[in-house]
Amino acid sequence: MSKKVLVLTGGGDCPGLNAVIRGICKRAQQEGGWEVIGSLEAYNGVLSDPMELVALEGAKIAGIHVRGGTIIGTTSKGGPFSWPVLSADGTYGSIDRSDEMLQLLEKMGIDAVISIGGDGSQRISQKLFEKGLKVVGVPKTIDNDLSATDYTFGFQTAVQIATDAFDKLVTTAESHHRVMILELMGRSAGWIALHTAIAGGAEVCLIPEIPYDIDKVLARVNGRYKNGKGFVNVVVAEGAVQKHGTAFARKSAEAGYENVRLGGVAYQLSQQLKDAGCQADIRETVLGHVQRGGSPIAYDRILALQMGVKSFEMVLDNDFGKMVAFKNNEIIAVPLLEAIKDYNFVKTDSYIVKAARGLGISFGD
Repeated sequence: MSKKVLVLTGGGDCPGLNAVIRGICKRAQQEGGWEVIGSLEAYNGVLSDPMELVALEGAKIAGIHVRGGTIIGTTSKGGPFSWPVLSADGTYGSIDRSDEMLQLLEKMGIDAVISIGGDGSQRISQKLFEKGLKVVGVPKTIDNDLSATDYTFGFQTAVQIATDAFDKLVTTAESHHRVMILELMGRSAGWIALHTAIAGGAEVCLIPEIPYDIDKVLARVNGRYKNGKGFVNVVVAEGAVQKHGTAFARKSAEAGYENVRLGGVAYQLSQQLKDAGCQADIRETVLGHVQRGGSPIAYDRILALQMGVKSFEMVLDNDFGKMVAFKNNEIIAVPLLEAIKDYNFVKTDSYIVKAARGLGISFGD
């Protein structure tokens, strides 16, 4: 009788998710005697009635490592500890279905679960592990904000997409003597913005970890103009904040979605510059979900495939309650508690920040 491992992808989508799935399935095939089952849209596939599950084998996984997104879907809503329920008055509440889900997994004969997701998904993994679930985590986020791993797959692809966009904005900024503001994802961490600013050669890079002074940003902008001619390219992370200010965010009206929605800081920054006296024409580009989509670059495919293989080997070794991590060019296992303990902010005294300053990039401070 074969053993069964349940695989799911949770949180935002990310280039490389399918590569992880393929790595798991290929390693399981090498071992033999294992069924790999996908739960559609994270744990929601198990909790749905009827269940939404798919066998991950054969043609289903052939060549998927080059595809963006995830063939088993993903979601940031619902989940075993916060299942949305519509009340009689038309508002949504939530209930805890974790015990029910564990019973369902036992009835299904699931021997282990591999959860591919970011910070929120791995917090769920830890809570389920504490309830007795044999679970292994795989870190997923374009934001690179999990501290237990040097890099998360999908991050380098997001940076490449952002850099390609930045390069295109440079030429139009120069042609029209404009200030071009490029807003990038990252939530509360500035990794994508920082790497893109360095790769593209930005004059200004604003990240959440370094609150900016609009007068200093304006001074840098003005320093690039002479007799009304010149151009400036600014990269701003979606979670960037002005000194003594707060992130440009709003609460989502979507049922079961608990995170605040970031986005729009580029327009806020544009208005702040105008209010401060900026005379140059300003244009804003919010790259948005383009950064999440498309085929993963080779680096992320390789990293994701390695993590997929490692996660299944952790199942074989009964090494549960842990997450795959990439540390010092090695693929290792770290406790989930360590993985979710600290948010991976950009350290303001790190060499990459010092290098950016050495290149003349202004952080507005």
